[in-house]
Amino acid sequence: MVWLVLMVLPVLVVGLVARRAVSFAWLWAGLAWLAALGWAADWAPALTVLAMAAFAAAMYVLRNPALRRRWLTAPVFALFRRALPTMSQTEKDALEAGTVWWEGELFAGRPDWAKLAALRWPQLSAEERAFVDNDTEELCRMVRDWDCTRRQDMPAEVWAFIRARGFLGMIIPKEYGGKGFSALAHSEVITRLATRSSTPAVTVMVPNSLGPAELLLHYGTPEQKQRYLPGLASGREIPAFALTSPWAGSDAASIPDAGVVCRGQWNGAEVLGMRVSFDKRYITLAPVCTVFGLAFRLYDPERLLGGDEDVGITCALVPRDHPGVDIGRRHAPLDAVWMNGPVRGKDVFMPLEFIIGGPAMAGQGWRMLMECLAAGRSISLPGSNAGMQQLTARAVGAYARVRQQFRTPIGRFEGVEEALTRIGANTYLSDAARVLTAGALDLGEKPAVVSAIVKYHVTERARQTVNDGMDVIGGKGICLGPQNFLGRAYQQIPVGITVEGANILTRSLILFGQGAIRCHPWVLAEMDAARGGDLEAFDRALWGHAAYTASNAARALVMGLTGSHFVRVGADVAPETRRYYQQLTRFSAAFAFLADLSMGILGGALKRKEKLSARLGDILSLMYLASATLKRYEAEGRQAADAPLMHWAIWDCMFRIQLAFEGVIANFPNKLAAALLRRVVVFPLGHPYVVPSDQLGHQVAALLIEPSPTRDRLTAAVHLPQDVDEPLGALEAALAATLAAEPVEARLRQAEREGRFSPGVLASGDVDEVWRRARDAGVIGAEEYALVERRNRLRDKVIRVDDFPLDFGLAEALGAASAGRNPGRNPTPAP
Repeated sequence: MVWLVLMVLPVLVVGLVARRAVSFAWLWAGLAWLAALGWAADWAPALTVLAMAAFAAAMYVLRNPALRRRWLTAPVFALFRRALPTMSQTEKDALEAGTVWWEGELFAGRPDWAKLAALRWPQLSAEERAFVDNDTEELCRMVRDWDCTRRQDMPAEVWAFIRARGFLGMIIPKEYGGKGFSALAHSEVITRLATRSSTPAVTVMVPNSLGPAELLLHYGTPEQKQRYLPGLASGREIPAFALTSPWAGSDAASIPDAGVVCRGQWNGAEVLGMRVSFDKRYITLAPVCTVFGLAFRLYDPERLLGGDEDVGITCALVPRDHPGVDIGRRHAPLDAVWMNGPVRGKDVFMPLEFIIGGPAMAGQGWRMLMECLAAGRSISLPGSNAGMQQLTARAVGAYARVRQQFRTPIGRFEGVEEALTRIGANTYLSDAARVLTAGALDLGEKPAVVSAIVKYHVTERARQTVNDGMDVIGGKGICLGPQNFLGRAYQQIPVGITVEGANILTRSLILFGQGAIRCHPWVLAEMDAARGGDLEAFDRALWGHAAYTASNAARALVMGLTGSHFVRVGADVAPETRRYYQQLTRFSAAFAFLADLSMGILGGALKRKEKLSARLGDILSLMYLASATLKRYEAEGRQAADAPLMHWAIWDCMFRIQLAFEGVIANFPNKLAAALLRRVVVFPLGHPYVVPSDQLGHQVAALLIEPSPTRDRLTAAVHLPQDVDEPLGALEAALAATLAAEPVEARLRQAEREGRFSPGVLASGDVDEVWRRARDAGVIGAEEYALVERRNRLRDKVIRVDDFPLDFGLAEALGAASAGRNPGRNPTPAP
């Protein structure tokens, strides 16, 4: 009986902790258990009463705020304040920037799936849809990527079209002459353009992302808005934003560019201003900009502004033709054509009115950048990289059906299927994350952590997708030219990996490092209370944190032991996805406990444990990507034909989550805690997920190599030229011709196997001679031969690669240029 009562205790504790029971429930449950133990163990009544009294006294202290703060919280408070590292204003601004959205639910261990289900899947307005389908399509038709490469610029008529149709002012409100489009519309335009060429995509992307327009909208003075926004909206003004320094890339808060408050001459009068020295590089649109934003650290040694000597990072808006500004020569970022280059200046005097928001916003630049960065980073790179993935899925899928080896379309080989599977599933997942995140922005969120998640993971999966595509098309992909539909994307994919926060540092320092403070329901409150010396606030946060941690540990244990089969999803979801929601709930609780344990044991050292931090960030990120994938599946009507894409993407996420958990646990400094985590809390019954099955992968690959509504939904943003002289146009026509000719080819092969037809010796070197002989032998008819002949002609166009003169035409081009400068002189002939 004693052992039975003792065995009840852990079950009772786990149940109370998991349900976050109130203190009264703990009090009565504890008293009842002690009474039962005293009875079962035959204790003296006095001993039983004494034990119950001691427990009641302890509970009284815990329930009495004044006593609890004095005897329990105050010592912890003192230790916490001593251990809390100092934080600069720029670090504080970065941590407090933006909002916490769905990632907060995942971090806290209790995702409310009903909340996700209630979110409206973003949709374009009629005006936005017309702009995407008409203006953006027209821009795509006007651009030839290889032509831009040879010119190293877009044609003048393309630049004029971009300006005239308002592509540079999509985020600017209509009252200033802009489009006033949603974040989703901005994302859709960038995604569509990226399927055609990076040149217009980046040219349009930058003015609508982090830059002068967005900063002016949020912080500009009325005069600044009236002066610049109409020009930016119409394209009369071309903006750039100069942030990155040669000495401070990802560590942008440490920019050495500096300004000093002083008096100087401006427009014929002496005014209070700044003398600024700066050296910036990698500045997109700098070579063609008319105005640029500039970030620098401002100092006021004479206290002319009346504040501190170190004012802080400041953002100013500077005309290109301002005296002392030097727009340097162009960079060539992996031979991309969009404009990029340095901006420099030495002791450039600027009036204080150049500061975005005026003198009152001096020193507020870092907060401004951090608050706006989430929006731009959530749209620009996810959109452009999702576009490259959709292009790859459409084009490479078609190529894999058209191209044959060993008398079989290469898309039928399991090795190629493996690459096609990743291409399809990664494209489905990445676009789901892109749309869901754009929708969050349109709801008024500024999700700083989510923006880092989608920037990192969409660009990384785009790298995998494009690499897989290059593996499939082989030699076709490595010869650049107008017929190569993937080579330029392959060249430029590292750009997205590098810009707006290098991916290595984003993963190892930001995803969990920032998420642990921003998404955690108690940590930021504890830090603020400690810094402010507020014992009462700290007391509330500390004990709320303790209950939160214990609850997540208990829930993770229970869900692990039961396989999460009894988890209530709380939303109307597709039956085929219910287990995913249950497992994600389990992983969320386990992650929340693991994150708390890591911060508790490692403390400030966790910041230096970048590999552990990166793996914790992987778990949070993959849960978000899985959530986006599930939301997309529901929002698109639970399309059964699309289910293989969803299933493979979710299984891949779940398997990677397991690997990330194992990576943290295996490298956890405290081995006892690691063993308990693995065997008791996280994986008490082993790992529920393995790699996605080959059969599922086969189903995904099959969706890419033939036309279907699923393929159209997966690649909905891709610009599809109708001209068969264009690579993608030829691929689409060749795919249709291949499908039409396949029954004819099957009949020919059957005739060969049955001995009714033998092509004999084919010594002509013509791979299509067999079809002429089959027609002449009556094995296939004239109409069937016409189908095959059209297929063969389009196939040859698709597999063709470009060739050039020995010097790639340089002598002819240079000769023409020389003749243009010296009329009457004959151009140098090409060898």
